[in-house]
This record gives sequence, structure tokens and C-alpha cells, in this order.
Amino acid sequence: MKIKHSGFREYDGRWLYPKDIDLEGIEELGKGLGTQIINKTKKTNPRVIVGHDYRSYSEEVKAALKKGLVFTGCNIEDIGLSLTPTVYFAQFKLNADAIAMVTASHNENGWTGVKMGIEKGLTHAPEEMNELRKITLNKKFIKGKGKTENIKDFQKVYIKDLIEKNKLKKKIKAVVACGNGTAGIFAPEILKGIGCEIIELDCKLDFTFPKYNPNPEDLKMLHAISDCVKKNNADIGFGFDGDGDRVGVIDDKGKEVFADKIGLVIARNLSNKHKNSKFIVDVKSTGLYSNDNILLKNRCKTIYWKTGHSHIKRKVNKEKALAGFEKSGHFFFNKPIGYGYDDGINSAIQICHLLNNENKKISSIMNDLPKTFQSPTMAPFCKDEVKYKVVEDLVGQIQQMKSNKVKVDNQLIKEILTVNGIRFILEDGSWGLIRASSNKPSLVVVTESTTSDNQMKKIFNFIDDLIQKTEKVGDYDQKI
Repeated sequence: MKIKHSGFREYDGRWLYPKDIDLEGIEELGKGLGTQIINKTKKTNPRVIVGHDYRSYSEEVKAALKKGLVFTGCNIEDIGLSLTPTVYFAQFKLNADAIAMVTASHNENGWTGVKMGIEKGLTHAPEEMNELRKITLNKKFIKGKGKTENIKDFQKVYIKDLIEKNKLKKKIKAVVACGNGTAGIFAPEILKGIGCEIIELDCKLDFTFPKYNPNPEDLKMLHAISDCVKKNNADIGFGFDGDGDRVGVIDDKGKEVFADKIGLVIARNLSNKHKNSKFIVDVKSTGLYSNDNILLKNRCKTIYWKTGHSHIKRKVNKEKALAGFEKSGHFFFNKPIGYGYDDGINSAIQICHLLNNENKKISSIMNDLPKTFQSPTMAPFCKDEVKYKVVEDLVGQIQQMKSNKVKVDNQLIKEILTVNGIRFILEDGSWGLIRASSNKPSLVVVTESTTSDNQMKKIFNFIDDLIQKTEKVGDYDQKI
């Protein structure tokens, strides 16, 4: 049996399959998860919604996971080929006790994983992942007698729910790009159903991902969407990740719009109706939220929090925030707009509503925001075993630099945020971020300048210099 310990990550499980986990290991994980669900719900036969993405090996992984869950006494309701938000939605719609979605999201082929949750609308936090790891590795399993039921055509229920609530008055021409991932059988039908004229790009399912990973932060995917938007004179381009809980956006001129800035535009729009609201954004997000004149006028508060869909979901829930936004493309709409979880297609729909309500192009709406210069998210390789220690050391170094009044591009570090790695903020509001990735062996680097591309690059060079001196970091996945 193989089950690598480091695969139990901050808020889900991810392994190279079958190198780091085999089917027996997946079954053990199922037993661990089943035990945890039974302990938490105090039910002998809790109902667990299970789904899987389109990777070639996901069905066999799901079968092994279900075997482990049934062993403990869980009753499985298998909704089949799904997006992660389809599984989240099913927990509410079918009033189930827990969920388990077999997906490695946007990770490269060869990865598998499970996104798990017990409380509705929330996924595992680090404490629950740690508990699951201990139960699984120590084999502290409950033995029971569960069963499996296949729920037929649940995809149609999910699709119908989104279409019926979101009809548009205005015809919006949208490029719908799915990177050959699972969103290909959901996103085109839904966006067409609400009234968009759609141009499909790589929507045919192909688990080899022949062009690029379905990842809306991947520059190759964004460039392909941009070309398609310009060629077809589209109003907007949407790019969905492998399991459909994230969306990337390209404007009508073919320019990438980072999700954190789209989030700010949506937050502004919502704040007019929902004054005194809270918004949660991750530490990779633009600094514009802090001093936005419309949010301040509407007495809204923005809290910067840990990157990661599970962290933001929980913070939105705990703070009773109206919405949460992540730079990676996860958007979270709480009541009365949504159930609090992230759904890339629903996020695209909310952007369509914005276009439907405004008599402006998306590029013009975005131009209403103050201009900043943002880097893409960059991930230099760093082993799982050392990445947190590397970041801890870098946090100490930058804190020391602040104390010693060391300047970055002739500016003092005026503020430091250490809720997730380190985000250091300069005198003019420009900033840089270094953190450890929650789901891959890498660090994460992001920078934003309030003044120029050149300054943004200088902040990156400052970070890169610190990183290279550790001698524990390898190549970047992409660089500016």
C-alpha cells in the first residue's frame, strides 16, 4: 500500500498517482474520511455525495474511495462525472451529510486528489486535514455497513438551476474556454442557456490536456482565449479550470483581467445595494480594496485573508461576509446571492449580469478602477518538506529589513501582513508576496505596483534575489 504523508495538504488531498498513492492507499483514505464523517455527524450511516472529474484514472480512484467509505458505514450517493461545485450544490439540493469530489483541479496530468467537506458549503480546513491524516495513517477506522446509490442525471438538475435563475436581457457574445477539462460539458450549455452567444474553445473533453492545463492563471490558456476574443470580436472571454470552481476573464480587447480586480468591480456593484457589508479577499489580491472610494462610501470593510478556497470560504462564513474573491479566480457569494461556495460558472454568470446592467464594455468598466501593474502568479519549485521553513526564514529576513529601514526601489516597507506567508507593503501602496503553495511543491510569488511595470519588476527582482539566496528553490513555472 502506498500513501505519501505530504499528500495530506492544507485543505484537500493531492498525490501523484500511482507513484505516491495507489488504489489500496485511496481505499484507506476512504476509510479515514468515512470514520471522520461518522465521528462528526454522529450518524451510523451518513449520506455522502461523491463525484469525479474527467481524468482517465478518476473513475478507478473514485471506486476505491467509495469502497473505503462504504466499509465504515457511509451511504454513497454517486452523481458521476461532475464539477466540484456540482458536488457542493448536490449537498444542499439532496440535503446530504458530506461530500467527496475526486479531482486534482488544475494540477498536471498524473495528479489525483480529493476535495472533501462535511458542513454544507465548506471544505476541510487544516485542522480537519490533520485529523484525517492521523486517522488514515494510524488506521483508526470505524467498521460499519454502507451502500452505494447512483444518482442519474444530476448534471441536468445543476445546469437547470443555474439557467433558470439567471436569464439575461442583453445578448452577450462570450468565448467559453475549458482547456479540454470537465467544464466543457457544463459551461457552454449553461452560458448559452442564460442568453449568451457563445464561441467554444477547447470544450471537447480530452484528459490528456493536449494544449495546456485547464488553469485560468496559465498564460498559455489566457493567450489562447485572448486570440479567440479578438478574432471573433467577442464581448468577453471566460476560462475555466479543470474542476470548474474557478474562472479567468479576458476583456473585449483581448486583455487579461485578473480575478481580484473583477471581484472589486462586483464588490462595488453589490455595495450599492448591500451597504455595511464585508468582503474577504486573499493576500494575492490587489491592494485597491483597502482604499476604494465606493466601498468606503458604502461603509464596506475588506479583510485580507489566507489564500486557498477553503480558507476564504470559511472566513466568508465566519464573518458573514457578502462575498469573497481570490486572485486565482475563486469567487464566493454568500446569502442572499449564493450558498457561500465557489463556482466558476456562477462567477461567470455574475460577470454577465454586470455587463447586462451596465451600458459599457468590460474594458470600460475596468478602466473606472485606478490603474495598477500586477504580475501573474508565479510558482518556483520548492520541495514540500522544506517550503514552509523557507518561507518562515524569508518572513524573518523581511521583518528585519523593515526594522533596519532597508528600501525596496527607494521606498521603505511601511506595513507587513503575515496571515499567509508575507505580504510587504511599500510607502506608495505597492507590494510583494511570498508564500508556500497549499497544494503543490512550490512557493508562490506575486507583486503589484501602483506606478509602473518597471517598479513591479523591481519588486519581483528583490523577492527573487532573496529566494535564490536560499539555494532551496528551483525553476519557476512562469516568470515576468
